[in-house]
Amino acid sequence: MTAPALATFKPTLIIHGGAGNIQRSKLPPDLYASYHASLQSYLRSTHALLRNGTTAIDAAVHAVSLLEDDPLFNCGRGSVFTTAGTIEMEASIMVTSVQAPNESDPGAIKRGAGVMGIRNVRHPIRLARESLLRTGVTADGGSMHSQLAGPHVESLARDWGLEFKPDEWFWTRKRWDEHQRGLRGEEEPLFLSQGTVGCVCLDQWGGLAVATSTGGLTNKLPGRIGDTPTLGAGFWAEAWDELLSGGGGGVGVSGPDASFSVRGLLQGAQSWMADCMPQLVRELGPPAYSSLSLVGRPCSIGSTRRAIAVSGTGNGDSFLRVAAARTAAAMMRFSGPGYYPSTLADAVSAVAGPGGELQRSAGSRWLETGEGEGGIIGIEAELAVNGALDVKLHRGKVVFDFNCGGMWRAWVEEDDSGKEVERIMVFREDYQ
Repeated sequence: MTAPALATFKPTLIIHGGAGNIQRSKLPPDLYASYHASLQSYLRSTHALLRNGTTAIDAAVHAVSLLEDDPLFNCGRGSVFTTAGTIEMEASIMVTSVQAPNESDPGAIKRGAGVMGIRNVRHPIRLARESLLRTGVTADGGSMHSQLAGPHVESLARDWGLEFKPDEWFWTRKRWDEHQRGLRGEEEPLFLSQGTVGCVCLDQWGGLAVATSTGGLTNKLPGRIGDTPTLGAGFWAEAWDELLSGGGGGVGVSGPDASFSVRGLLQGAQSWMADCMPQLVRELGPPAYSSLSLVGRPCSIGSTRRAIAVSGTGNGDSFLRVAAARTAAAMMRFSGPGYYPSTLADAVSAVAGPGGELQRSAGSRWLETGEGEGGIIGIEAELAVNGALDVKLHRGKVVFDFNCGGMWRAWVEEDDSGKEVERIMVFREDYQ
């Protein structure tokens, strides 16, 4: 994807592994160390790419490709088996930008793409990327379809020059044993196999990308399609504009990539009148305006562009039932300025945190079947569109929450001194 010349953001990223009933008593130090080392390595290499000018989509694909080659994770080479003893992989990618959309960019036109039922493509995430960027407008072998499945999309992968591997490449003893124990109805010593991997990146130019990949659920039925390749369920990326008046009210802008909020419209209109027409408000004097300050203030209307990208991991069928990723985005986009949830962190917690929408969707089956368990990671970014020139680099906000025992995640954050610090965690507290 083409990036603007002027850097406006500090590169930001977060990676997740699986989420589920991960218990400290069943996670020995050597296994924890293996996961920690892998996530730290992939975090560092991806962050280095972003710092050196790689776009968000390429950085996210890089991170997930590494995870797909790592047998520790349920994707690519470490994928779980279906009840028939086969491997059927899924992957997806989606993009947006804090900057104004570039309609000549294929990724911006299609926005998201998912592939499913993948058997032998070494890196399903790279197939998802090609599916996104190949629009079919030119003779590139692509189409405007957002989801492609099975043998046909694998034949496209061959035409596009992607790498293939035999069945033996994807087979691992760990996943095969899980498959066999599941068929016998035995309890798993460590429940990690329902976890999708994913990466969310924000590049220097305000581009956001989310990339996800999975082998699905252990002993899923052949042909089952989960949340990972389904737009709005296991992944989502979106941007919109908010007009802010001098009085702090807001009004959403309708359009191809903008929102409309009735509450924001009323707030914005009231605030604009208080700022710019105080005499008229005094003459009208209805109770509706009694709480507004009528002291004359500079009349100004600014615009803020907000963008988010999220990736989910956990029980995919539950993510599908509540359209989890898009629901989190819609909560903050359409609630209107000043209403809860106003941040991505709040919205993610409302969906994937303890007591959130995912947990409630399980009903009486909560904690009995793994249904409803999971977590979401994401990045939120915003940029003043009509404000004064700001030479400082902005930074995206990394967010995450989960409702189960643990979620593997790795990210970079700034400490109080502005120094970047790597964080790798599985539980809410540090591993002891």
